[in-house]
Amino acid sequence: MPKLSAGLLPYRRRDGAIEVFLVHPGGPFWAKKDDGAWTIAKGEPEPGEDPLDAARREFREETGLDLAGPFRPLAVIRQAGGKTVQAWAVAAEIDAAAIHSNEFTLEWPPRSGRRRSFPEIDRAQWFAIEAARTKINRAQAAFLDELIGILGA
Repeated sequence: MPKLSAGLLPYRRRDGAIEVFLVHPGGPFWAKKDDGAWTIAKGEPEPGEDPLDAARREFREETGLDLAGPFRPLAVIRQAGGKTVQAWAVAAEIDAAAIHSNEFTLEWPPRSGRRRSFPEIDRAQWFAIEAARTKINRAQAAFLDELIGILGA
């Protein structure tokens, strides 16, 4: 059974254009990746956890920020690796420079015996829709298309 992630896609309007809030994964694997590496803040629900509750929790863990809603459900997508992602769009004003992510530990460099901590998310940014199409994980671009349809842009 494919793994499920749940996440939030914050959006806002600036000068009549839609912008979306994306995050960049932290750690050495993602350090030099940019186009196609950005994502919505997301993660796996705990057993029995409601997916929207999981999306809100993951957003809080990865950014240090809480979003209140209302939340608009988006169609579930499947990423190249087989993971399915369920997301909700939410209007928000967020200071991207103010995020504070939780951390994970991993052996780095590989087989060195040394463990290092890295932020799960190393940065966040608002992107206009066309720029976001270049930055976001290819499968998640469907969220952008759906958001435009919902907002009538």
